[in-house]
Amino acid sequence: MSMRKDAQQIISSAIQAALPDTAVKKALEDHSFSSGRLLLVSAGKAAWQMAACASSLLGDRIEAGVVCTKYDHAKGLIANFQIFEGGHPVPDKNSFLGTQAAIDLVSGLTPDDTVLFLLSGGGSALFEKPLIPEEDLTDLTRQLLACGADIVEMNTLRKRMSAVKGGRFAQLCAPAKVYSIVLSDVLGDPLDMIASGPAYPDSTSCADARAVVEKYSLKLTAQMKQLLEVETPKQLNNVETRITGSVRQLCASAAVTCQELGYRPVILTDCLDCEAREAGSFLAAIARTAAQGNESVAFIAGGETVVHLTGSGLGGRNQELALSAAAGIAGLENVLVFSLGSDGTDGPTDAAGGIVDQDTCARLVEKGISIHDVLRENDAYHALQQVDGLIFTGATGTNVNDVSILLVRR
Repeated sequence: MSMRKDAQQIISSAIQAALPDTAVKKALEDHSFSSGRLLLVSAGKAAWQMAACASSLLGDRIEAGVVCTKYDHAKGLIANFQIFEGGHPVPDKNSFLGTQAAIDLVSGLTPDDTVLFLLSGGGSALFEKPLIPEEDLTDLTRQLLACGADIVEMNTLRKRMSAVKGGRFAQLCAPAKVYSIVLSDVLGDPLDMIASGPAYPDSTSCADARAVVEKYSLKLTAQMKQLLEVETPKQLNNVETRITGSVRQLCASAAVTCQELGYRPVILTDCLDCEAREAGSFLAAIARTAAQGNESVAFIAGGETVVHLTGSGLGGRNQELALSAAAGIAGLENVLVFSLGSDGTDGPTDAAGGIVDQDTCARLVEKGISIHDVLRENDAYHALQQVDGLIFTGATGTNVNDVSILLVRR
């Protein structure tokens, strides 16, 4: 239980350090706005938190605002702001309504006006005005999720099906200026990929989009194929961007807390990008080596893994990672693995991730549960639920990828 308490303390401190409040304050404190109108648009899983912070700092200077976030992520009203909650990872009608409200808000502006655009991960689904029928967009999103396409590949296609992605929202704001503050959830912080880059020039080409379609044998309608041939904006002259907050900060904060708890922290990577179950197996392999030593160590990996769907169960990438690690650490003394999404949700579940120790595998066997079968069915949620292996944080107000940690106590 003491190691689980350690894990909880690490989770709490890491998420606290990754909250966008400090980052938004820093980005605003040295920025001066023109004398024209100041409007706010905030989109993504951290949209409410970012908007609330901006509102507290700028007050009535912001004439009006629109917030587009995920269901259950808004924490109350904000003066003069319209707040919309929509679907994620698949956009829905509420996503479209919120985005249309943002478009309406920025229509008819002048060169003296400014749009304060606050962007965080999840914006690809939550900030959307599709150029194709909703059912076609939903089908494309589900195809991309099922085939295991990474976030860059997904956004390369999403941009071409949207009226706001790939720099097109900045074009809608013109001739007004756009000051964009971005909380990164994409490895390496590529600005044109975070939430599909609504206010940043697109670095991908039509050829890149066609390559993704061919790679995964995606099924597109004739209209979608036509949109693949329409280029996105490659230059925007009305935008200034500040990127703030990322998975690097998440890992660094986790490392500080690990050290305070008596573990020697080792940051393996802040660019983890592989199959979730492979990452879990890799951490388990490290555990088997570290367990032979005589020091307490914390191995930290930040990033975002992927899941290739082979079943119809319930779970998420962090739960699959943890469950995969459970088999490899079975029987090791004082070893624990946990993995979670910084936004507080893992896949289509209410859990943030999963946590397992040396006894998890045995407890599953006692209940007649096979880890191999569970992973084949992508049903990690229900398996971990049986052994107190789910992590719940609720909506955190931030979104800077995932963190996976192996603790070895000696």
